[in-house]
Amino acid sequence: MKRFLYHIIICTAAFAGSCMTAEAGNICTGTVQTGGADGALNAGWENTMPQNPPASVTGDDKYMQYIVNGKDTIYMDNLPAARVYEKLPRQKGREWRKYYRLVHNFSKVYPYALVARHLVQEVDSTIAADNLRGIKRDRYIGAMQKELFDVFEKPMRNLTVSQGALLMRLIDREVGKSSYNIIKDYKNGIAAGFWQGVAKIFGTDLKRPYDPEGEDEPIEDLVRKWDSGEFEGLYYSLFWKYPPETEIPSKYR
Repeated sequence: MKRFLYHIIICTAAFAGSCMTAEAGNICTGTVQTGGADGALNAGWENTMPQNPPASVTGDDKYMQYIVNGKDTIYMDNLPAARVYEKLPRQKGREWRKYYRLVHNFSKVYPYALVARHLVQEVDSTIAADNLRGIKRDRYIGAMQKELFDVFEKPMRNLTVSQGALLMRLIDREVGKSSYNIIKDYKNGIAAGFWQGVAKIFGTDLKRPYDPEGEDEPIEDLVRKWDSGEFEGLYYSLFWKYPPETEIPSKYR
């Protein structure tokens, strides 16, 4: 995941801000809403309509609008709001320690949960498309399992018990089924029962469904921050450094 910095672009209330990108960075321009001498800033702009360039295409295949005024060209786009997190002093107390641990563990394991979602979709799609049944299905799942062990066994072994438990919660969220049912569906009920017993020893329940509005609400909040691009800012505000990068081969992203 690339490092990013939060930039604050502040336009005064007198402007209806539109933003352009220039060599100097992000610059705000706008239409003056108040009268008086400031109205001169708006000269030549108020009747100019945005245009779509024929060949200037962004990464998601959408045209970026622009306004031409004499020799000046201003490209316009809507920028999402950015939340800026303050660099917080170290907090004390049981609840804060619990939250620090959750944020740190989330940063380490959530990328693996996203891998799990991708793989389950790929496996289900392949089984359905190729109509794999019986021995062929078992061979395919076995080959996939061996491949995953070769790639992810070392980082998985380095996870703590609490990180492993969190990963199972996140896999449930991303895949839409509990870890117990995943093992049961792709292996068998005996294997699922065995690993459920092992999980119980470590105080975890593979059958417990993900509850985004209840016990798992703090996890769900971190997922929302991840999706909105705020998680790195939150992590930095708590630990005064960026979260560790989790190396995921491009094939599994």
